[in-house]
Amino acid sequence: MNTTNATSETTAAPRKGLKPYQMSIALGVGIATFTMISGIIPNFVHWKSDSPIHREVFEGIPGYLQIAFYTIIPALLVWGSLQFANRIRNWERGAPDRRKTTKKNVKQRLADYRAGVYMRTLLRDGAAGVMHSMIYFGFLVLLGVTTVLEIDHQVPPALKFLHGDVYRAYAAVGDIAGIVFTGGVIWAIIRRYVQRPYRIRIKSKPEHAIGLGVLLAIGVTGFTTEMFRIAESQAAGVNMDHEKWSVLGYPLAQLVNGWSVSSLDTTHQVMWVAHVLAFIAFLVILPITMLRHMFTSPLNMYLKDRERPKGAMKAMPNLTETSLETFGAHVVEDFTWKQLLDLDACTMCGRCTSVCPAHATGKPLDPREIVLKSGEVMAATAAHARGGKVSPPLSVDSEITISANSLFERITTEEIWSCTSCKACDEICPVNIEILDKILDMRRYLSLMESDFPAELGNAYRAMENQGNPWGMSQSDRGEWAKDLDVTVLDPGAAFNHEYLYWVGCAGSFDDKNKKVTQSMAKLLKRAGIDVAILGPSEMCTGDSARRSGNEYLFQMLAMPNIEMLNGMGVRKIITQCPHCFNTLANEYPQLGGTYEVIHHSQLLEHLIDSGKLDVSGATLEERITYHDSCYLGRHNDVYMAPRNVVASIKGVDVVEMPRNGTKGMCCGAGGARMWMEETIGTKVNDERAAEAISTGASRVATACPFCYIMLDDGVKGAGKEEHEVKVADISIHLLDALENGERIRAESSAPLSSPVAGD
Repeated sequence: MNTTNATSETTAAPRKGLKPYQMSIALGVGIATFTMISGIIPNFVHWKSDSPIHREVFEGIPGYLQIAFYTIIPALLVWGSLQFANRIRNWERGAPDRRKTTKKNVKQRLADYRAGVYMRTLLRDGAAGVMHSMIYFGFLVLLGVTTVLEIDHQVPPALKFLHGDVYRAYAAVGDIAGIVFTGGVIWAIIRRYVQRPYRIRIKSKPEHAIGLGVLLAIGVTGFTTEMFRIAESQAAGVNMDHEKWSVLGYPLAQLVNGWSVSSLDTTHQVMWVAHVLAFIAFLVILPITMLRHMFTSPLNMYLKDRERPKGAMKAMPNLTETSLETFGAHVVEDFTWKQLLDLDACTMCGRCTSVCPAHATGKPLDPREIVLKSGEVMAATAAHARGGKVSPPLSVDSEITISANSLFERITTEEIWSCTSCKACDEICPVNIEILDKILDMRRYLSLMESDFPAELGNAYRAMENQGNPWGMSQSDRGEWAKDLDVTVLDPGAAFNHEYLYWVGCAGSFDDKNKKVTQSMAKLLKRAGIDVAILGPSEMCTGDSARRSGNEYLFQMLAMPNIEMLNGMGVRKIITQCPHCFNTLANEYPQLGGTYEVIHHSQLLEHLIDSGKLDVSGATLEERITYHDSCYLGRHNDVYMAPRNVVASIKGVDVVEMPRNGTKGMCCGAGGARMWMEETIGTKVNDERAAEAISTGASRVATACPFCYIMLDDGVKGAGKEEHEVKVADISIHLLDALENGERIRAESSAPLSSPVAGD
């Protein structure tokens, strides 16, 4: 076993120098010190601009208020840094996780960060994305405007730059940013409390109202302070025409044009104090409410890139040799520090909830709840903090108590076993939280340490252990599908002398539906002249279902003999028709020393068609067809277009997409070993997906996964549709049907119109 690969992700060199939580304190103290000094220096140097077109900092604000500002704000900055330090120490409770920035990954890290802060994921939901962007970018620009003003305040007259046209542009940018920011906040309030979409409505808490209220107060008091500042100067006889560039503040100032100077002066001071109090409230709630995601979310986005492939689970050491006494995750400390950072980076937006197939069909699972509940346990067991706890990710009902650091204090096993491992939650998360990893780590604990898994899984485990496949069929029957076809069955001890090994998989070998897929692929490969061979009885299950259900021991028991055999034979290139086999062979076998060039049959067919090796010029079907995305091909491995291109190569077909497709495609319900578990709660996932396929009006449904084929075919038939009405089949079957249909049409068109009659 390759123990280097298996343990690299959780091995890290000891950290030298300041610890992360100490860096938080140092940064807070540093910013607070700078802020305090920036308030002291101007009172000694008295540097002021001599330009009539400029902005005087603290104009009309008494000295005692300025002293209060430069006392309270630095104190709150230090306090906030201490609160963040406590949260960071919570993350440090986790196990190591290699997320170091290197020359190799820095480019990807920056790309992930940009994708996050540019709201690319959020903008998939147009309204919510634009609204959040208005708040986020508006706030950033306002922060920049304030910083620029303070810098200009600190420099000597010769270096001051906020005057003349520069100031006019500055005033315009500030007001436009303020309008955008305040408009975004108002939109957010309307969305949460008027429109009330489901994913937001079910998790609205008082702190959301407080946060939005504080942000709105910052925006409104900012404009009213500017309004009375301009009006006060105008009333005092100062020419304020340059403030016309303050596109909202100046028009507002004209509304109070007739007020006395003293009234305007007093009101200006009151509005300034209100603005500062709103900012103070913001600093107070920032580290102790979900607003903390302003800092934690960008950090999480930056740390997205990891050493293992997207579709791979975390590696584990050889369980027959390891000295580890516990496996998986059942206490906070079993998660890695990155997984704990996830818990504080969550924005509670509920996008994961909105796309979860288990949640949508009435199962106990809600991905957001997995994050929130884990975060609650972490927050309630922070022994290093005063009182032994920090604030939870989101406020918790008073009747909920947490007595220990066990994740199962808040999370039920029913939630964990409802997951189909479709990765929709991870894919849609705007801040790159890895929810699926947490669920799978908890499954590992339940399976390996507690033997707490659904009874049906026990049958699948025994079949995999005893027969080498979850169907419980005899290994000697693995190659039966090929008995009437010209397919080479290899002796496992022989050297591999073919271009590709065709890894058929358990479904393709034993399931009656999927045997047709295997036979169709064999015929297509023969047409294209591809040299392939199969292992037949020597092929065992790759172990995907065992691993996704947490049984790492069984996974290794299946995987390691497979790897030993493949390496011994010298296999380098493998074709799979099962995305689960594809993902396991390509992304997880390298953890155990098996590295191969693995291609999914949709990718190979696409290549053969594009290269002309597989002639589809005569392939034709006059039917409407829709393609169902396999989660393990799509979201786990980013293969979306290959199967679509194969289907689109058929002449005459009308290709139509289901409402949920691509990255937003809905699971068939069989992933994560759910294939072997009964659905007894809510609507069956495959029934809901089948109804969506039927609603397109398609007469054919194309799949690229044996599990999807089984589940959708059952769902379509369960909806009362016969095969002649809606035919569910793998892309290879549809393609072969089209080729044979085209050949039949050509044969009929070239046949004589009638037979000669004797005597004519």
